[in-house]
Amino acid sequence: MRLAVRVTRTVMAALALPAALLALWWILTADSESYYLPPLSEILTDLDDVWLRSDRLSADVLPSLLRLSGGFLLAVLLGVSLGVAIGSSRRLRAFCEPVLEFLRAIPPPVLVPVLMLFAGIGDTMKVLVILSGCLWPILLNTVEGVRAVDEVLVETARCYGVRGPARLWHLVVRSASPQIVTGMRQGLSIGIILMVISEMFAASNGLGFSIIQFQRTFAVTEMWTGILLLGLLGFLLATLMRLFERRALNWYFGLRQAQRGGSR
Repeated sequence: MRLAVRVTRTVMAALALPAALLALWWILTADSESYYLPPLSEILTDLDDVWLRSDRLSADVLPSLLRLSGGFLLAVLLGVSLGVAIGSSRRLRAFCEPVLEFLRAIPPPVLVPVLMLFAGIGDTMKVLVILSGCLWPILLNTVEGVRAVDEVLVETARCYGVRGPARLWHLVVRSASPQIVTGMRQGLSIGIILMVISEMFAASNGLGFSIIQFQRTFAVTEMWTGILLLGLLGFLLATLMRLFERRALNWYFGLRQAQRGGSR
């Protein structure tokens, strides 16, 4: 019963502000006659017609999500692997740091023309653009998480003979996992932005392609439906990431709660 009440309160707290903003949007635009800012009621009606009652979900939304998933998962794989290696070695970190600082200072959208030259204009280019932006928060957070592993735990593992893959997984990765997940959450937000940007260049489908096509053909209401759908997808992906975080870091949140209870 307590769990149900807690879940209900959490859901209500999460939806309260979005619901209030949508209600305010509805009220302020109810009598709007502006061509560029149609009433929200009209946008929601067209949202149903344009996206839900057509094949656009499979033709545009699904390809966007697949590109985002591919780029994001590659960024997680590379970011965690390189981050653990760099964070575990002081010499390697000193060797790589100047290059990492140089590369992460380059805005990923600037790389779109360069990646188009080497990877063409297909899905590979779009996945690489997403990868180039998602990689850095995951990599840098992993490096800092590995560097922050408790020295007492390191010595304890050494005394008990925990070495090799067991030490890497149970000590290093597990200790750094809170910051790794933080980097993943930041990377996902960047990935959604780059997904849209990459689809605005020489694309034939995708959410970004649809929104820019609506804008170019002066289909303003349809353009707003794409923007609203993009926001909804971002909210759903952030919710899924939060659920993953709670699942993967259940031990961490339990430890923090126990520490708070002990301090009282």
